[in-house]
Amino acid sequence: MPAKTIFISAIDTDAGKTVVTGLLALSLKNRGFNVITQKIAQTGCNNVSDDILKHREIMGVELNEFDKNGITCPYIFKFPASPHLSAKLENTEINIEKIFSATNELEKHFEYVLLEGVGGLMVPLNPHELLIDYISKNGYPLVLVTSGKLGSINHTLLSLEAIKCRNIELKAQVYNNYIAYDEIINSDSKEYFKEFLKKDFPNSQFIEIDKINKWSDCTAFNNLHI
Repeated sequence: MPAKTIFISAIDTDAGKTVVTGLLALSLKNRGFNVITQKIAQTGCNNVSDDILKHREIMGVELNEFDKNGITCPYIFKFPASPHLSAKLENTEINIEKIFSATNELEKHFEYVLLEGVGGLMVPLNPHELLIDYISKNGYPLVLVTSGKLGSINHTLLSLEAIKCRNIELKAQVYNNYIAYDEIINSDSKEYFKEFLKKDFPNSQFIEIDKINKWSDCTAFNNLHI
């Protein structure tokens, strides 16, 4: 079976996509699949990607040679900002072909590659290319991480509209209950999104994640059809 790459993005930064990527990888690993995660670019760190380190912690595995050789995160920048700016501050520019080649290399060795984005969907990778267009260009199915915090309805619906306009396959909307600040808002947003998906994305799944004491306790992705 050819390798399958799935993209994980979110409505904005700090929505929980790193944890979701790790938990989805853990779920696939527990189902017997050979799976690896990749980070499209990492800002605000040195050496190994912080998000890759979190993925490996959640999966309960050590860093591998692909991690150590930079294949699972082709670009790492020190300044915590949009990748196009972080790259500019280091007098360079992200070449999307380098990212694509790294993913292709991982696809030769694994059944699933879970590719985590940076920030939200419309983040510029360089002065010419947006993250969402990279997803669309390569035909990656998408998992979108959202939440019930104030303002998330607008951010989520704008993201879903952009996904639909670019004919991106939405595998699932993952709703992060952990960062909800008001239960009235959280519950209403949840119900609104469920109905919206039924109408506009009938083949997509709605998945909720809650606060987790142990990574292995999470069963939210056990029935995700990917």
